[in-house]
Amino acid sequence: LILIGGFVQLLAGFLAFRKYDHLGGAAFLTFSALWSSYGVTRVLCAAPVSGHLLDIGAGNTEGFTAGSVAFLVLNAFLIILASSFNVVLLCLTLAMELLTICFLLFTLESLPLPFEIVVLSILSIICFYGATASLTNCVFGKDLLLMGPPLLTVQSSKKDREDPRPCVCPKSHLTSGLRTIAELLNTGAVCGVPTDTVYALAASCKHPEAIEKVYRIKDRPQEKPICIFISNLEQLRAAAPPISPLLWEFMENVYPGGVGCIIQKGEWLKKLGVGAGYSRVGTQDSIMIRVPDLTVLVHLIDMTGPLAITSANPSGEVDSTHHDMVISRLGHKLEGVLCDGESDEVVASTVVNCTKIDESGITIVREGCIPAGKVMQIFERVKNR
Repeated sequence: LILIGGFVQLLAGFLAFRKYDHLGGAAFLTFSALWSSYGVTRVLCAAPVSGHLLDIGAGNTEGFTAGSVAFLVLNAFLIILASSFNVVLLCLTLAMELLTICFLLFTLESLPLPFEIVVLSILSIICFYGATASLTNCVFGKDLLLMGPPLLTVQSSKKDREDPRPCVCPKSHLTSGLRTIAELLNTGAVCGVPTDTVYALAASCKHPEAIEKVYRIKDRPQEKPICIFISNLEQLRAAAPPISPLLWEFMENVYPGGVGCIIQKGEWLKKLGVGAGYSRVGTQDSIMIRVPDLTVLVHLIDMTGPLAITSANPSGEVDSTHHDMVISRLGHKLEGVLCDGESDEVVASTVVNCTKIDESGITIVREGCIPAGKVMQIFERVKNR
């Protein structure tokens, strides 16, 4: 029975590690080693082979006694730690301390049999309840069997506590995170989002007041237009803008990616889903459109429709390349930030004026993450073809 108990403790330790409970796992593995050592020692000493397989007698107990004392000291630390977890784990460590005392008395040949029976009975009851409670609570995902509250709690000072985020900051790899940001944007909020270049501020094109808020958040001059992001080129085709075959082919070669194309503005933008924000994106005559090469952002746009986008930094300052930069610089002015870690680039996209692509070609308005020379090579290749 003692050996079976050691195996159960070993199993409990592995289960605790699987749940990332490193303290519980270390405690159970320690208990398994103690219980198994005690059990093996008792079995070997009781085996009738020329007296005993393992001779613990006068002058031959120093190693076992030292091991027992070491277990006593180690378990004393586990008792202190267990008191900050739950009552069941605390009771288990206390019972293990009694078992270690049994081991120590046994090596000194002074172990009373009634004491050993009582200790093993108490330990068996605690282990049975603890294992049953842990498995039941784990299977059903709720505390059906009580484990008891911690007896010791450590109160951290205000300085040690993590400062609360100034806005909603869900993680980008979670579907719930995307839904949270999408719902905020669809209600007219302004949020920080990752792109395939640097972090950006996003507002729904259906809410012109949100686009106005972007200008205020950034202290962006009103004469500087804001571009829009769509999720794929097929959305643009469905809106049927008056675009020449040359421009279509150029877009097919640069989208998705870090190139934004400035094209002629028109009523077709409303078919694209720009809606009430029509007058607040682009200029009176033109609009920059980009298809990002980032799955997270593409899914977000599919949930919200076209987004008005500009870099997430106060005007005149460096771009934000991590969600922490967005939160620390502008988080108190935003409703949410979609956290995606480091950005893929350290500079913004390359902007290309394509409004006169058929007459005089393209013009590089701003060189960004895609070199101007590469963009011109793409255009010349498309043009020649």
